[in-house]
Amino acid sequence: MIRNERQYRITKAQADKFKRALDESAAQSAGKHPLLAQATKDALQSQYDELREQLDEYEALTSGQRQALEVGSFDDLADVLIQARIATGMTQKALAERLGLKEQQVQRYEATEYRSASLSRLTEVVKALGVKVRVSVSQE
Repeated sequence: MIRNERQYRITKAQADKFKRALDESAAQSAGKHPLLAQATKDALQSQYDELREQLDEYEALTSGQRQALEVGSFDDLADVLIQARIATGMTQKALAERLGLKEQQVQRYEATEYRSASLSRLTEVVKALGVKVRVSVSQE
């Protein structure tokens, strides 16, 4: 998941490289064994598609196209908090300021998917983001 503009720029550059490599692989496949040429193309396409998916998600969040974010389980809460921060246009630095923390702490929380954050800290993050959380508890 892309968490900030720096990661977005890096991922975009990587996707562009894979796209160029894909375009070039078609031209360079002459003389190669067809299975090798196809395997190379498939590997490049897979990497490009994965990067493009991450870019599309980040672009949708930053453009305001995603208004509601859903959590399938408690394990997914961290990703949704990061997505909510991005969707609200808040930087990691701005969130840190609202929480009274250093930016590096928010970066660590997000890099580790809030594993070290307490429930009270997660609640503070939700409030700082100004988002509403609806909870549904059910037995499996």
